[in-house]
Amino acid sequence: MTVSNPPESKQRTSKRLKWLEPFALLFPSGFWLVSFLLVPTIFIFIQSLVPLGKTEFGIDNYLRVFEYVGGNFIYLTVVWRSLLYAVITTGFCLILGFPVAYWLAVIAPKRWRNILLLLFVLPLWTSSLLRSYAWITILRPTGVLNTFLNFIGLSGINVLNKAEGVIIGMVYTYLPYMVLVLYTSLERLDLRLLEAAADLGANSKQTFWQITVPQVSSGIIAGTALVSISSFSDYINPQLLGGPGSRTIASIIELQFLGASSNRGFGSAISMVLILAVTIVIALLIKYGDRRVVSDS
Repeated sequence: MTVSNPPESKQRTSKRLKWLEPFALLFPSGFWLVSFLLVPTIFIFIQSLVPLGKTEFGIDNYLRVFEYVGGNFIYLTVVWRSLLYAVITTGFCLILGFPVAYWLAVIAPKRWRNILLLLFVLPLWTSSLLRSYAWITILRPTGVLNTFLNFIGLSGINVLNKAEGVIIGMVYTYLPYMVLVLYTSLERLDLRLLEAAADLGANSKQTFWQITVPQVSSGIIAGTALVSISSFSDYINPQLLGGPGSRTIASIIELQFLGASSNRGFGSAISMVLILAVTIVIALLIKYGDRRVVSDS
C-alpha cells in the first residue's frame, strides 16, 4: 500500500499560512500600539510643525523651546528643572529602595515576604491625586508634620510649594516601583557567592560592590530607567506640591493645551521633546541593559 503525497497546491498553501503565523500572533498587540501610540504620536508631530496663526509647516515651535527672554532661557529652564527633579528622585528612590528590597528578598522570612511586599506597594492602589493631597495635609504650615514638631519643642518647617515638597511627593510616589524592580533581581541573588566571598576574607563593603551589585545590575538599570522616565514626565506632584517656581515640562504642556493663551502647536513641540527624551532613555536601557544581562550571565 502506497501513501500518496498531498497535492502541491496544498503544500504551497500550508507554507503560506505558516509564514503568516507570526503576523497573526503580533496583530493584536501591533494593532493596539499602532492605533493608540504610533498614530497619536504622528498627529502630535504634524501639529508641532504648524506655528500659531500660520498654515504652512515649519520648525518655529521647536525654535521657541530655546526662547531667551529677560536673560533666561524660559522653557529650557523648565526642561532642566524637570530633569533635575527626575535625577534627584531616582537617586533617593535607589538609595532608599535598595535596602528595603534587599531586606524583603534576602533577610525577611520567606513565609512573610509576599505579605510584606504587598503591604509596601499597597499605596499604589490609591489614586496618585489622593496621595498628593494627603502630602499637602502633612506638609502645610498647620499640617501634621509641623504640629508634631511643635509638640516635641522643635520649630516647624515649610517645604510646601517648594522644590523640597515636590521631591518628597515624587520619591513617595515612585519608591514602590523601584523596590518592586529591585526585588525581582535580588530574589535571584546567588547567596553562595556571598558566602564564598566571606570565606575568602572579603569584608561587607567588598562583597556588596563586587558580588551583590554586579548580580543585580540589570535590576538597578531597569528600576532607574522606570523611575527617571516616570518622574521626568510627572504632572500631579509638581502641580500640587510645588509653587510657580516648580513648574515642570508636563505643566507647560498642560498650559499650552488647556490654558487661557493656548498654543497647541507649541504644546505639541514640547510633547515631542518629552517623547524624544523618553525614547532615548528606553533605547539606552535596551542597548546597555541587555548587554549587562548577557555579561552577568
